[in-house]
Amino acid sequence: MPQIKSSPCFLTPTQIRPDFPLFIFLPGMDGTGQLLRCQTAGLERGFDIRCLAIPPDDLTGWDELTEKVINLIEAELKKTNRKSVYLCGESFGGCLAMKVAVKAPWLFDKIILVNPASSISRRPWMYAAIPLTQWVPNSFYQLGSLIGLPVLAAMGRIAPSDRQALVQAVQIVPQKTSIWRLSLLRDFQIHPSQLRRITQPVLLIGSGSDRLLPSVSEVEYLLEHFPNAKMTILPDSGHACLLETDVNLYEILRENDFLPESDRQKQKMFSAAS
Repeated sequence: MPQIKSSPCFLTPTQIRPDFPLFIFLPGMDGTGQLLRCQTAGLERGFDIRCLAIPPDDLTGWDELTEKVINLIEAELKKTNRKSVYLCGESFGGCLAMKVAVKAPWLFDKIILVNPASSISRRPWMYAAIPLTQWVPNSFYQLGSLIGLPVLAAMGRIAPSDRQALVQAVQIVPQKTSIWRLSLLRDFQIHPSQLRRITQPVLLIGSGSDRLLPSVSEVEYLLEHFPNAKMTILPDSGHACLLETDVNLYEILRENDFLPESDRQKQKMFSAAS
């Protein structure tokens, strides 16, 4: 696993493709950016991919983290003349993606939110126990993280090597950092009026078998407030759906007419030829 620097940075999981649209992935609670691994081979057909990596000891708040992500994206755009940027956030990263999009909407052409964890702030019973986790001994915390994996992911739908990657990602986050990121989710706030100002196409992806969060009802809620959004449900998927063997994010984008224009033209030519 590549070493994460002392401040948030972008990892490039595949070869650099400066002529392709930029695909920015904001990860879940692990913050490693490594759990997009199942999807990069497909996505690189049409995108130049960057995964945000947040250091395990990073305890910055929403505002500072949002600014850092925007600065990283602007730095990437200065390297080339391209203008097309896709923003994709999963779980915790879905909340961060909304913060980033509200702060700098002009940067993005399309936005993808996968099981966004924004529901926690509106469900007091879900975050009431967050302050109690600081009193759990670290050894029990690590054990509990592993025991809770079947809640986080549909383990039977994930290949063995990717299960191991998930275990490593969970273990890399210290207890103090995990508590901090949970507190950020608890305090996450975006008013519906702010979402209504996001006019770019938004694709909302929810897992129908999410045992961690009510992701389907959350994407339904967000669908009401984004003015240009569509929703797709993965009926058998768990919360960490992008690790699942049968989930292909590139194909989901294609099915929802969410690919870059050049890729859509290729798809039409291929369909006509066949």
